Amino acid sequence: MARSLITVIGLFLFWLLLSGMFVPFLLASGLGSAIAVLLFTRRLDIIAGEPEPTYLNWFKFVAYCPWLIKEIMIAAWDVSKRILHPKLPISPTLVEFSPSQTTDTGLVIHANSITLTPGTISVEVEPGHFLVHALSREGGASLAGSEMDRRCAALERH
Repeated sequence: MARSLITVIGLFLFWLLLSGMFVPFLLASGLGSAIAVLLFTRRLDIIAGEPEPTYLNWFKFVAYCPWLIKEIMIAAWDVSKRILHPKLPISPTLVEFSPSQTTDTGLVIHANSITLTPGTISVEVEPGHFLVHALSREGGASLAGSEMDRRCAALERH
């Protein structure tokens, strides 16, 4: 019961943070939505048991975020130049490689980091196997054994 109450309060506070609206009707709607999400997740048996351990080094994750933002900006600049170039120098490609992460959390962070970076999208993610679509061959070739792979592996705690 306490876990359900904490979940509803957390969801409602998150909704409130995102909406910023304090109108009674909207507050009631936000609370109702939080309760509905709890009921749906209970029905789907998503929040029933103990949570899975994340095995994430949070201090390294905080340091990883500014680096990722910098990489996103560099990739966005590269994609913008390619789009605005008169000859449109793109060479879409699919790249397969083996990530060095061993936990689900590490794999998810790595796959999401790839997808957040303009010009690349994680298509398939499995332990020991990534399939990524890249806008250019150069961008695709730089994925295997990359700095991002190394940094995401360093986030894992064993």
